[in-house]
Amino acid sequence: MIHPIKNRRSIRKYRDQAVPDDLVLQVLESARCAPSGDNTQPWRFIVVREEYTRQKLAEAAHKQAWMMMAPVHVVAVADIRVRVRDGEIALDETSPEWELKQIIRDTAIAMEHLVLEAESLGLGTCWVAWFTQAAIRPLLNIPADKYVVGIITLGYPDEAPRARPRKKLEELVRYEHW
Repeated sequence: MIHPIKNRRSIRKYRDQAVPDDLVLQVLESARCAPSGDNTQPWRFIVVREEYTRQKLAEAAHKQAWMMMAPVHVVAVADIRVRVRDGEIALDETSPEWELKQIIRDTAIAMEHLVLEAESLGLGTCWVAWFTQAAIRPLLNIPADKYVVGIITLGYPDEAPRARPRKKLEELVRYEHW
């Protein structure tokens, strides 16, 4: 498992080649298998292949035109209804609900499973999270009680970025207390 972890890079250049449905389903299956608090599995995924919709997503993500090179966008949505079943609720970047933090955490775990599986299959990915809920939700008819955690671009890489520096383990780990 360490191989795909160490080799995964944020890919922003993709070959003009479609990703077969079976590979898209395989990366989604890896996300489905992720752990979540109380096994709530709050993640939902919207697979976007249509050029017009991908263009609108790229525009909503602060006009990141490179996103259009990826033939697939996977929009990861956290569903708070797995934890809060009743009542009116609208989520955005300022929402105070404790449960929102939990569903974001769990959905992020599933997203990372997806990108690592993609790496193991020779596919490239990049997390995109520079957008607002208000800009993204209307494009995909996402209800106000759902939270878009990120967009993962997916395709065959057309670049091989070098590894970026990482801090030494000794800088990051403490034992028994801070």
